Amino acid sequence: MKNVAEISTTLQSVSDDLGHALERVSTSIVAINARRHLSSSGVHWQKGVIVTAAHTIKRTEDISVVLPSGQRIAATLAGADPSTDLAVLRAQSPELSVPNFADASQLKVGHLVIAAGRGAQRGFNAALGIVGVVGGAWRSLRGGLVDQFIALNLELHPAAAGGALVDARGFVLGINTPALSRNFPLALPASTVNRVVARLLEKGTMGRGYLGLGMRPVRIPEDLVKTLQLTADVGLMIANIDAHGPGSKTGIVFGDVIVALEGKPIGSIRELQAFLEPESVGKPLSVSVIRGGKLIGLKLVVGEQTQRNEPPPSE
Repeated sequence: MKNVAEISTTLQSVSDDLGHALERVSTSIVAINARRHLSSSGVHWQKGVIVTAAHTIKRTEDISVVLPSGQRIAATLAGADPSTDLAVLRAQSPELSVPNFADASQLKVGHLVIAAGRGAQRGFNAALGIVGVVGGAWRSLRGGLVDQFIALNLELHPAAAGGALVDARGFVLGINTPALSRNFPLALPASTVNRVVARLLEKGTMGRGYLGLGMRPVRIPEDLVKTLQLTADVGLMIANIDAHGPGSKTGIVFGDVIVALEGKPIGSIRELQAFLEPESVGKPLSVSVIRGGKLIGLKLVVGEQTQRNEPPPSE
């Protein structure tokens, strides 16, 4: 067994390694002033591009970034995607470095990780913890597709939202957010961040598909399921129709129950969202609905969601 001195030396070595790892990434972490009273954090993801958590951006003008030296510079909002809680700012400074990145798909439950952030007043901060849960691809309540579920067992500093998830080498694994889960902070893997950043830099928005239909899940009576030879006993009942939305042009009416899209059973809002990715805009969807006890087929061309036309869906 190791004696006390050996254990102390080992712990000191680990402590030193973590300190050096954070030093390496610290020149890539900034503080962002875009909301009242509390700053957030951001990562200099690529030259002139800073990524942060979208929920912390409360204004589109008068945004500033606090550099590691304490200098404050102006930043402009390039775009935001509430569905993944990611926002992109443009800001230039030779003081900022681009971090090294690591593949979050290699994470395992129990791996040591660090949430690194920067506060406008108190500077660089970090929280040490472990990966609590790892899972596959998932969708947020707003429909954003995230490549990997990464739940963190650590306490995120109030100003660290939008900061970096860092491994023990000082490599960035993703962006931290407390906004997509009520129970624990999550990390959005670098692969998801790269995809969203590329789209926001090009378009300024993710441009998700829009149907203009308010829906809620309903149970379909067993006898109707048998009569219509359905493969599921749930569907989405039309409760609201945007008069100017694409759904209003298809012949869909209040009370219709959507049971399939493109021939695939659909019974929840999250299943629906899989058909509303950015690339779906402008494409036709075959829709199967129950109306008056009969199955009817319709065609619907997917529109484009804007902040004006669609509130976040709920179940």
